[in-house]
Amino acid sequence: MSDSLAQRDKLVILWTNGDKEVADKMVFMYALNAKKKGWWQDICLMVWGPSARLLSTDAELQASLAGILETGVEVVACKECADRYGISNKLEQVGIEVKYTGLLLTQFLKEGYKVITI
Repeated sequence: MSDSLAQRDKLVILWTNGDKEVADKMVFMYALNAKKKGWWQDICLMVWGPSARLLSTDAELQASLAGILETGVEVVACKECADRYGISNKLEQVGIEVKYTGLLLTQFLKEGYKVITI
């Protein structure tokens, strides 16, 4: 695959919404199907702000997330957000990498990843 085609096959889902229905019926559904069905080669689900707080407390969403992680979707939570909520450890316990993500998102944008913000 040429470099330009490879760049077009990379997706970031920037999830900031704290609504469970949005998580279940859009974010998780799309991430899971996009990876399983090969719509995108590389998918990174970035968890920022209220979405991190929701995920840290909702066992159903955590179980759904486990299935998404099994498909190979990279899931990263913003450390600054998680630390402010006091939930970094909870997110790490469910398999999410917690790290500073501002520069990471900037790199993705500069590398030509497609970005969905929810």
